[in-house]
Amino acid sequence: MANELTLMIETHLPIPFTVANGAGIERGTILTMTDPMTAAAQTAKEDIVAGVAAGEKIASDGRTSLAVYRGGVFKVLCSGTVTVGDAVITAAQANTVETAGVNAEDIFGIALETATDGQTLLVELMPRTNNLA
Repeated sequence: MANELTLMIETHLPIPFTVANGAGIERGTILTMTDPMTAAAQTAKEDIVAGVAAGEKIASDGRTSLAVYRGGVFKVLCSGTVTVGDAVITAAQANTVETAGVNAEDIFGIALETATDGQTLLVELMPRTNNLA
């Protein structure tokens, strides 16, 4: 997989989420969340963040649970320009982040460094959804 996230500082233990048996998920994948507490690989900009896969899930291996980090400091690929302290969201390209807009609802975390397109930066994973409606 390209652009997998690297855990740099573990601040939280991973917790189990439900995943589809047929899903193949690489360690370090940004995951999206659906109800009830189900995770899948991120595929779109500003997805609702479940967290980051703590391990690998092999497709059709019979497992329907995966450990997911909901906190920690990760090295992440940047899309666009991100400034230290910015709230970041998932970008359109899988496993990348970009600066959250003024009305962003689904936050991935907080940038701990400044970076430009194609560079990596440290991000504190802090998933949250702000209902702005």
